Amino acid sequence: MKINRMRKIAGYTVIIASSLIMTLPFLTTIFNSLKSYAQYTRVPPEWIPNPVKWDNYAEVWKLGPFGQYTTNSVIVTVLSVIGALLSCSMVAYAFARLRFPLKNTLFLVVLGTMMIPPVVLIIPQFVIFKSLHMLDTLTPLWLIEWLAQPFGIFLMRQAFLAIPKDYEESAKLDGCNPFQIYWRIFLPMCKPTFATLAVFTFMTKWNEILSPAIFLTSKENFTLPIGILSMAGQWSGNEQYMVAAALMSLIPILLVFLFAEKYFVQGSNSAGIK
Repeated sequence: MKINRMRKIAGYTVIIASSLIMTLPFLTTIFNSLKSYAQYTRVPPEWIPNPVKWDNYAEVWKLGPFGQYTTNSVIVTVLSVIGALLSCSMVAYAFARLRFPLKNTLFLVVLGTMMIPPVVLIIPQFVIFKSLHMLDTLTPLWLIEWLAQPFGIFLMRQAFLAIPKDYEESAKLDGCNPFQIYWRIFLPMCKPTFATLAVFTFMTKWNEILSPAIFLTSKENFTLPIGILSMAGQWSGNEQYMVAAALMSLIPILLVFLFAEKYFVQGSNSAGIK
């Protein structure tokens, strides 16, 4: 009993220490966003802002069109999540439940594409979207997600394979075709994995910098991360505003994760990526 108690104490000590280490940078960012420029640049640093400058967040909205940047990010992210959920689940269902020639070989090819660095694909994508006259629009940023990304296919396929065949056979006896089985039986049973894929896609597209920097040139089309970076010159001498803007951009991610946390954990476990 004494040994078990010591192990628990040691385990909780490590967990608490690790949590504090990971939380410290976030707390530092919050404190920096509430400082004046003099406090922000003070050496040695002053950790707790005094006085607290709550108006830094209001000033951020006055210095640039952050409403437009946020709207663009919402459009790109929402369309990307919808596209990822639909396209990945359809392709995954085909690999998991349908029979067709070279199914396993094609799935290995799909998994193999995960080893290609995304940076390598930027130039071919740029050439394609340029020929389609889609540059400097939001379309390239969300259209890619409608083409079924490999990670999403793998994630959904694992969830579909875990569903017993009895459900599928019962649906066939009731006269359901493959699409009806996919839509009415498999999708409702895979809500946790759906939430996991939605959270991953949301976080990726909301924080994406490389693709918007390549495909967008007009300021009115900038997404939030690119918009914040483009304002760096205007914030010279007021860098605490940039910290406040970056912190505000994290709020949607935190809200989405908290809302889908239960399903996210269940989906991660059921998909075999625990």
